[in-house]
Amino acid sequence: MGLPRTEQVTTEAEALDRLTGPAALSRMIDVQRAAIESLRTVLPEIEAAAALMAETLRGEGRLVYAAAGSSALMALADAAELPGTFGIAQQRIVIRMAGGVPTDAAMPGDTEDDTKAAQAVIAELRPDDLVIALSASGSTPYPTAIAQGAPARGARVVAIACNPGTPLLAAADVAICLATPPEALAGSTRMGAGTAQKAALNLISTRAGVLLGHVHDGMMVNLVADNAKLRGRAAGIVARVAKVEVQTAARALDLAQGAVKPACLIAAGATPETARALLERHADHLRPALAELHDTQQDA
Repeated sequence: MGLPRTEQVTTEAEALDRLTGPAALSRMIDVQRAAIESLRTVLPEIEAAAALMAETLRGEGRLVYAAAGSSALMALADAAELPGTFGIAQQRIVIRMAGGVPTDAAMPGDTEDDTKAAQAVIAELRPDDLVIALSASGSTPYPTAIAQGAPARGARVVAIACNPGTPLLAAADVAICLATPPEALAGSTRMGAGTAQKAALNLISTRAGVLLGHVHDGMMVNLVADNAKLRGRAAGIVARVAKVEVQTAARALDLAQGAVKPACLIAAGATPETARALLERHADHLRPALAELHDTQQDA
């Protein structure tokens, strides 16, 4: 039996240590470009994963990211950005990295085999949670055990791996197998496989944000504006959506206590109470709420 893709060695002619600097760097770019392209073959699975994520966040469930090593770092990057980008409450996001999230450069490799720690994660899962489990190989014990144990707790599973026919993928409700090429540095999945995994997570979470109504005309209308840059961005979004001056947008944001969607409606002429009612009636989607507001204004 041949080696799995994530462990395959390239030909001598493509070996990094046999190439000149620019050629070696180009080789690494080529592998990562091919890794990104692998996502095009699994777009239906990515859409299904995004739908599960959106469904989970509409309900009472949490997103539980489970992985080890480089895959866990990709998961951490996606999970930690969801509150700021899409306004997802922090308590709805759980990050379970084998060995814990590192606070320095120490990331022991043996923690990926810790199935006892995986059992502790399984024990804390709740019905309606969505486990997002990652493993480049598809057989890492820690995330695989969590994925396998999740159904008994009423949780569903999205799994992302880079080798077909692996235990992690077999345990998933939605299995995403990324057909990445052999790594430029054999076995170092922080490059090709890691790039593809991070891109897949980007697609899933951003598409879920769209399904939840947190994206309007390509803008983040549910962002958390907790610094000067983001407060300026929020005012700009409100001004653009409501077609008002930035000063008017800023006042609307104040009335909406910093929430962008109701601020857009307030800037367009709604009272704060009407803005909240419109968003509730339209499942927090701004476009139909604005359309109803405009229809009401025209009828008045």
